[in-house]
Amino acid sequence: MPSTPADDSANRTARPVSMMDVAAAAGVSQKTVSRVVNDEPHVSPVIRERVLGTIAELGFRPNSAARVLKGQRSRRIGVITIATTLHGPASTLAAIERETRTRGFSLTVVRTDETAPEDLQPAVDSLLDQNVEAIVISEPVDHHLSTLRIPADVTVLTFGQGPDEIRPGSLAIAMDESGGARAATDHLLALGHETVWHISGPTDWIPANRRVAGWAASLEDAGAARHEPLVGDWSPRSGFEAMSKLLQRPDVTAVFVANDQMAIGAMSAIQAKGLRVPDDISIVGFDDNPVAEFLAVPLTTIHQDFAEAARQAMHRLFRTLDGHPPIESARLFAPQLVTRSSTAKPSPDRRRVRPVD
Repeated sequence: MPSTPADDSANRTARPVSMMDVAAAAGVSQKTVSRVVNDEPHVSPVIRERVLGTIAELGFRPNSAARVLKGQRSRRIGVITIATTLHGPASTLAAIERETRTRGFSLTVVRTDETAPEDLQPAVDSLLDQNVEAIVISEPVDHHLSTLRIPADVTVLTFGQGPDEIRPGSLAIAMDESGGARAATDHLLALGHETVWHISGPTDWIPANRRVAGWAASLEDAGAARHEPLVGDWSPRSGFEAMSKLLQRPDVTAVFVANDQMAIGAMSAIQAKGLRVPDDISIVGFDDNPVAEFLAVPLTTIHQDFAEAARQAMHRLFRTLDGHPPIESARLFAPQLVTRSSTAKPSPDRRRVRPVD
């Protein structure tokens, strides 16, 4: 039994719809499809209507095709990013904007609140309608980007996706979140703490899960006890609340916190209970937020060079657009431990939380 256009469309998840697909489904030549796409004459109303209907049914992107047919470049880049002011995503976006402007490209940014693939597709479609040459996806939330429908002629660059997670043919830049978490945990264990507790980020964020994995691996390598992490939402308040729970335990002497904002909240909770950092409890954050070194107790943290990662990523993207794709499609950046005053050897005189009057 022959397949229908709808059947063909359903089976075409592995690649975008091509002009050849439209021509075959509509029973016309590719030249006819090209004339319809470019709104050229010499096409009967009946054929034009049939081709347009097939384009709509198959989800073909005529704007992108028209650009290629005419040999024109839009010199426009599209960016999809989560709607947040968090240090990492915000720093990455600022660097992308700077590099794009330097290269003489225009930039369209779409911020999303919902992060499931079916919610990201409208953002992709809106960028495709503007004839972008490339789409940069800076979405740190855990989902499968391979399900997004993006034409093969539009280059995709992702931030945060590892080599095993990217779309075929895409470029990717990621931080070694797991390695950074290992370094933070190793640092505290090397100071003599028997174990390290963890306040993690949201469980649906890729960076949070990788930091949990690195922390757990470090504890396992050292043969140290592992307790379930307390989950925060990246905010100082969530760090404060999580640390307040940990302070009820007399054996907590070291805590690795998944970002600096939560670490600041954790340090505030320690102070509010009449304890001191690092005399009673050592704290390590993550990201190296600019405020970290200027706190009353400067924060030991993991530095991530978002600007340099974005600069190199955009360089690779523009080289690809110029016809010179890199040999390696994915690159991993190693973060660095920055030691400040919030960590020290465990004190035998570690004080306890003051009783509530």
